Amino acid sequence: MKEKRGALKSFFGEFKKFITRGNVLDLAVGVMVGGAFTAIVNALSNYILKPLINWLLALLLGKDTLSELFTFLKRGYDENGALSLENSIYIDWGAFLNAVVNFLLLAFVLFCIVKAINKFSEMKEKAREEYLTEKAAVKKYRGEGLKRSEARARYAAELAREKAEQAEEKRLEEERAAKAREEEEALAAQKKAEEEARERDNHKLLEEIRDLLRDRG
Repeated sequence: MKEKRGALKSFFGEFKKFITRGNVLDLAVGVMVGGAFTAIVNALSNYILKPLINWLLALLLGKDTLSELFTFLKRGYDENGALSLENSIYIDWGAFLNAVVNFLLLAFVLFCIVKAINKFSEMKEKAREEYLTEKAAVKKYRGEGLKRSEARARYAAELAREKAEQAEEKRLEEERAAKAREEEEALAAQKKAEEEARERDNHKLLEEIRDLLRDRG
């Protein structure tokens, strides 16, 4: 009996560990939000986009009625001799395009959900790393005899100085890159000017040779 209770407890412990994983929770949130959004996407697709698509097809193909937008493989008629879609075999181009749009909308929604979840996970991991770094620094400064408030103030000052140094380094890199671009542009302009000067000299030399030959003739 004890073994059964132990096995049951272990099972629920593993289950609890499984469902509290970050990836599982993120996936569950994504699935639920995606499922809830499916109804909105279907309504948008069926009642707004599909009529617009059929209307555009009617304008492009020059059709007067939506029934003419179908490609009939086999025509069927009702009791009155009128064309019946229920009794016909046809290709519904509007429904096909509607399904494509529906797929693209769902894919876009899922992409946004996954992107948001990944962004949140990155922010959470970054915040955790910053907290652990600050905690280790405060502990180190307190070991040097500083109070907690003084240790935090010292860490904040060092962090601000580090960010300022990084910003200055980034500014210097941008200046060096801009200067390098200016030098390249100046060198390219100089080469172009030299080529144009050589072309003018060659053209002038050819004109002189032509004039000389003409005078001798």
